[in-house]
Parts: sequence; structure tokens; C-alpha cells
Amino acid sequence: MNSSTLYLLAADTILLLHTLFVAFVVFGLLLIYVGKFRSWCWVRNPWFRVTHLAAIAVVVLQSWLGVLCPLTILEINLRERAGDTVYSGSFISHWLGELLYYRLPPWVFVVCYTVFGVIVAASWFRVRPRSFRE
Repeated sequence: MNSSTLYLLAADTILLLHTLFVAFVVFGLLLIYVGKFRSWCWVRNPWFRVTHLAAIAVVVLQSWLGVLCPLTILEINLRERAGDTVYSGSFISHWLGELLYYRLPPWVFVVCYTVFGVIVAASWFRVRPRSFRE
């Protein structure tokens, strides 16, 4: 296996991890609310909830500061080293643009991340996690 192939494999692995991170944040919130109505006790697990809240807090903070996600930067650098084509902007804006064939200005994503972060923070009060001592 040559170095270009290894760099592409590493970039694709980062892309997969990034996708799983986004899925955790998005579907985690959905599962928290569904779990409340279905009485799933695991959605009140404090470790899950703190991790979920921290994940979206990092995304919101990065968007406010205008900082690209480190996973995006790493993936782009690996693709460049492999001689592959790269995209500019954030992971979400790029892939949503690709999926929807619609480009949005960066401020739209900042607002969306912030609103989503507020909803996640509100879930802490609407679906209270258990105490760490339980």
C-alpha cells in the first residue's frame, strides 16, 4: 500500500468518525425525547447526557469563534497529502450542501448550531438525567 492510499484511508476514517459524531449529537437528542415518552431509563444516564451536552457545546463554541472543527482540518490535510481533491468550509456545510445541492452562508450554520445547542441544553431540564451517585 502506498502513502497516498494510506492517507486516503486515514481521511476516510476521519470522515466516518466525524459522521458518527454528528449522528451522536443529532440522534442523541431525538432519542432523549423519544426515551422520555417511552420510559427508557438509559436516556437519563448522566454520562451519556454530559457527553452529549459537551459534544454540542464544542460545536456551538467553534461556530461562534469561527473555528473549523479539528476533524475537518485533519481530514482535509490527509486528503491534500494524498493528492485528493478537498473541500473548503465546515464539514456540515459542505456535506449538507452536497446532499441538498444548496449553499448557505456560514452565519446560517452558526444560528442552527446555536438553536440546536439551546434545545440540547433544554433537554437537560425537560428530561432530567439521573444523579451520578445513583
